[in-house]
Formats: sequence, structure tokens, C-alpha cells
Amino acid sequence: MRRLISWILYYKGFIIAGLLSVIIISFYIVGETAKRQGTAEVQTGPLRFLSLAWQIEAVEVVQEITAQWNRLHPEQQVELIQGTWNAVHDFLITGFETGDIPDIFHYESAIIVDFALRDYLADLSPYISKEMRDDILDVNWASVTRSSGEVVGIPFLTASSIVLYNPVLFAEAGVLAPTMEKPWTWDDVHAAAKKLTIDRDGDGVTDQWGAGLGLRNCANILMNLSISFGGSFFYFDDQGNIEVRVAEPEKKLLGTLAKMLFVDKTMSPSGVGKSGTEMIPGFLAGNYAMVVSSGAWVRQQLVENAEEGFQWAVMPPIKAVTQAMGINTQTMSIPKSCTRKAVAMEFIQFLLSAENTTRLAISDWVLPTRKSSIADPRLQDVASGWNVVSKNTRFLSVGPWVGLPGYVEWKSRVANPILQEFFSGRINIEETAVRIEKESTSVLARYQVRGLKW
Repeated sequence: MRRLISWILYYKGFIIAGLLSVIIISFYIVGETAKRQGTAEVQTGPLRFLSLAWQIEAVEVVQEITAQWNRLHPEQQVELIQGTWNAVHDFLITGFETGDIPDIFHYESAIIVDFALRDYLADLSPYISKEMRDDILDVNWASVTRSSGEVVGIPFLTASSIVLYNPVLFAEAGVLAPTMEKPWTWDDVHAAAKKLTIDRDGDGVTDQWGAGLGLRNCANILMNLSISFGGSFFYFDDQGNIEVRVAEPEKKLLGTLAKMLFVDKTMSPSGVGKSGTEMIPGFLAGNYAMVVSSGAWVRQQLVENAEEGFQWAVMPPIKAVTQAMGINTQTMSIPKSCTRKAVAMEFIQFLLSAENTTRLAISDWVLPTRKSSIADPRLQDVASGWNVVSKNTRFLSVGPWVGLPGYVEWKSRVANPILQEFFSGRINIEETAVRIEKESTSVLARYQVRGLKW
């Protein structure tokens, strides 16, 4: 017995160290198992939510909804982080690479596709309620759903285009505005623009243009407009691979706009260097009788900045072959690394309830994705153009580029620079077509080699 006691006393340091090691390793194994099994929901600290709401009223609505959640869920707090559209991409990429990423983040379908292809995003399909799934439009689900059925973001707002016009200038020129029952074709737009392009002060210089269109970085605009011409720039070949072609529909679209810019000269050349938002001050000043393909959110600028008595209205989508228009969807996503996905999704479903989605849409001046929100009487208001915008849901479409590996790079490195040259008058349609097709192949080939599939 004495020997045993002496042995224990002699080796007690080693025994204690060994026991501590066992305890530490056990805690590590339990922790890692919890992470793998998704049981780390007990983790403390607030969930971090990155919002990109930017209009004052929209920011306030997001703050109010988040505060309401926190009052109702004292054990599941959410920390609101205010982000900006200009900086969010680099912020998220850095976050994914370093592991310091918000638990919930607001972005757009065209970009999160790329994150999904990199395996950064959680599949939300197991968490979506039947009410939410049934109420959101199919066209919006299509923009965030992979071929496997994985859903990588919850669509809640739809970025769509509208055509603005000045009823007073129309009346002065004897131009009757189109209606939902009798929409305009592009030929009608041409004819009206000729009547509305005027040298008001007689100095030989046009000071009122029939139309304005923001053409700086216009790839998104052209992609979405091309759908109504029966094109899309992206086509599937016999093997099911996608390729870029500037075929007759795309050339028809480019030719239509070029005719107004360079031949009829009924579209203001100032739009070549401006975005859609930057066309609004000129519209308010009476420089353009129409502004084609502005985002629906620009109506907020009109309401806030128009002088008293200024009149404006929204016309139905212009018809080419159809009135179909491409869309981009604003989304809420959860990174795959989030350890509390179930709670994060509970917050998203609270944030994007039918009533809250309606509030978010109204405050941000864009279409909601929920059918019940679109039918809300508040989205039928005439003075703010909601009565036309809400009816545009029947024309919404998702282009074949959604989910295309490399699309984001293609848009910035190929489409925007070449189209800028075209609308600046430096190259013609045929040169534009050849360059887009050739340069697209070299950019997209790298992604095809990697075998990435949406």
C-alpha cells in the first residue's frame, strides 16, 4: 500500500496532466460533433444581419422589424449591420475567405449564384414554410433555385424596369399615351419620339428630347430588354452547353436604339455616359419626354424631388415580339458556415412575412415577390405609378444567364465595355457582335473547364 501511495504521489503531476488532456480533448470532440450535426444552435451572442436597404424609409422599416423581432425573441437577438451596395461584394468575398461572415445577408440573385457555385451558401429549402413557398412568384423562385432543388436565397424584392413619361409634354405634342390594353411597340416609340424632340428656343439646338436612356454600364438593361425581342445573348447548344451569340433578335435591339441615337436623333446622347438614376434630373427639368428602362425605384426620386405641379406617369412595357422583361431579384441568404441556420431562417421568415414584404417593397419602391403583397391596395396607387408597376408581374421573366458560371465577370469584362463603345459610336453592330462572341468565349471557357454547374 505504501508503495502504491508513493507511486501515486510521485506521478501525480503526470496523472493530473493526463486527466486534463482527456477533458480538453473530450470538449473539443463534443464541440466539433455539434458543429457537424448542426446542433450548435445553443451558441450565445446575437445573429448578425447585413442589410442593404438604402432609401431612408426602407432603412427605417428594416430597423423597426429587427427591433420587433428582438423584443419578441430575447434569447435569439439579431444585430443589424448596415451595408452599402457599392462595398458589399468585396465585404462578402473577404468574409467568406476569412470565415468572418454575417449569419444572414441581403444581396441579389445574379451575384449569389456565384457564391453558391463556390459552395459558400446554405440550402434553405428544408426551412421554407409552405405559406412562403406558395405565396412567392415562381419566376422569383426560379432565380434562386439550383437544378438540384437547392434554394440559395429567399427572394423578396424584384428589380424591374419601367418607362416614365411626361403627360404635359405628350399633350402639347398631341401624343396619346399607351395603355395596358394597347401598349406601344418600338415603332410607336419612334413615332412619338420624333414629335417630342424639339428645339424650344429656336437656337438650332435640341433642348427637348423624345427619349432618354441611361447607357453607362448597360449590360443589365440590354440583357433584360433582349428577352422582349425574342433573344437573350445566351443560347444552349446541342450538347446543353451555353454559348453567347449576338443573333438577329439582339441585333434588332441594338439597331432600334442606335436608330434613335444616331439616325433620328430622338434619344439624348447624354445618356451614353449616365446611369438610369442619373437621367432623372433631366426628366424633371423637361429635357426628356420619356425615360426608357429606368429601375422602378426611381419613382421615389420623382416624389421627393419634383417641383410642385410637375406631372409624371408610368407606361406599360414596350412591346417588341413580346412585352417580357428580365429581372433581378433581391434576396436573403445564409452562409453554409452559419452554426444557427434554423434560427437565422426563423428571422428571415419573420422579416419577410406577407405584411413586412409589402412594407419593404413600398419603402424601397420596387415590386415585392409575394402574390399577396402585389394584390395589396397600397400597391394599386395611381399617383405613384404603383397601379402600372404592380401589373407588370405578368411580364417578368428569368433569362438563361441566371446561374451561368462566369456571368458576373462576363458582364463587367466583356459586355459593358463593348456596348459602351457601340453606343459611343466607335464600332458598328457587326463589329459589336463579333467582339462580344469572341471575347465571351475566352472568358466563359475558364469556368466551363472547372465543370461548375448551377
